[in-house]
Amino acid sequence: MVFCQKLQKEGQPLSFAPVPGELGQRILENISQEGWQQWISHQTMLINEKQLSLADPEARKYLTGEMEKFLFGGDYDQIEGYVPPEEKS
Repeated sequence: MVFCQKLQKEGQPLSFAPVPGELGQRILENISQEGWQQWISHQTMLINEKQLSLADPEARKYLTGEMEKFLFGGDYDQIEGYVPPEEKS
């Protein structure tokens, strides 16, 4: 189990670092599978809404910055007009 900094609760750990380098190791040690899946969903929305090309180094740099803010706390970009579903109790 890992204490997920994103969700502020214990969760299943990732089985490998999802990105290379120091940031990947930090994610592996501090983010749960559930927290990572939330990022993947958010990243997909950013890519689609902002029509980003992953072939563009600037787009990849932008997404890396947003990933760090999303997972570890920060003022990350929201999709305009998007309302997240309410959590089930």
